[in-house]
Amino acid sequence: MTRLQNDTFLRALLRQPTDYTPLWLMRQAGRYLPEYCETRKRAGSFLNLCKSPTLACEVTLQPLARYDLDAAILFSDILTVPDAMGLGLYFAEGEGPRFERPLRDEWEIRNLAIPDPHAELQYVMDAVAEIRRALNGSVPLIGFSGSPWTLACYMVEGGSSDDYRKVKAMAYSRPDLLHHILSVTADSVVAYLNAQIESGAQAAMVFDSWGGVLSEAAYHEFSLPYLKRVVDGLIKERDGERVPNIVFTKGGGLWVESIADIGCDAVGLDWTMDIGRARKLVGDKVALQGNLDPNVLFAPPEAVARETKRVLDSFGNHPGHVFNLGHGISQFTPPESVSVLVDTVHEHSRKIRAGA
Repeated sequence: MTRLQNDTFLRALLRQPTDYTPLWLMRQAGRYLPEYCETRKRAGSFLNLCKSPTLACEVTLQPLARYDLDAAILFSDILTVPDAMGLGLYFAEGEGPRFERPLRDEWEIRNLAIPDPHAELQYVMDAVAEIRRALNGSVPLIGFSGSPWTLACYMVEGGSSDDYRKVKAMAYSRPDLLHHILSVTADSVVAYLNAQIESGAQAAMVFDSWGGVLSEAAYHEFSLPYLKRVVDGLIKERDGERVPNIVFTKGGGLWVESIADIGCDAVGLDWTMDIGRARKLVGDKVALQGNLDPNVLFAPPEAVARETKRVLDSFGNHPGHVFNLGHGISQFTPPESVSVLVDTVHEHSRKIRAGA
């Protein structure tokens, strides 16, 4: 296997010293890039883009051609797992992802089965292998999945939701059914991520995008234990190299210490919590990833630089920081703002390391 030319991202996740703070962006291959929009147009639909290993590889590499990023992330969708479970994923114009067969009846829930990642999801594994070959050791490749709770939200609601009424009603009226969904989904996520690692992913990230909509008690019952189950089941070493993992709960700043206790290597933060305060709370237990407000990128270049430095200064001269946005980059972001962000992170973090 080709030796990595830039392993700064992986070393930061393992809290090892680095010359600067590495950077990647959630949703870095996306609609803010004109070249992505062209490829998506050629694909004909978002699902076609996801299910073509060649096109998925093409868009994964596009942001790396533009920016000096320290990691690539597989281009895919978090809903591939429930789609492989037979729920019938489709994308309605202006509505986002929907399922033809959301989980409503007890028999459907009891019949849920773990999909074989090398059958229904082989197109994802083929994309991972193709991207890894194309990267040729330049930067690491991140594999990812949605969290059990977040996937369950989509599976029960049938798509995105403003109030999560159906899944929360199930949590409070039939917790046994929701726990069954979460259990099967957690085991599916483990199998899916491990197959990505075996196909070439060098780090794994779990997106708990909707964990923050839960109450304290509900989060500790319906999200956190299943995040731990996923982390416990992940491959931790491959080809003699550690495969670090990141857990990101949007809106999870309240529970950063609890998340740090589940055994993950890094905790992702959204923009609502000061990263320096988070570092003091978790100590040396985990690395932290984040956490610039994505909307900063709509401000003038000097404001982008100022707010980026604020995050870096708050974390300070300590190992274990991967710079990222606090959530996915907006499709309306000016591409030139990302250039300012990337340059500022690399330049300012080098000054911090040098004690300047």
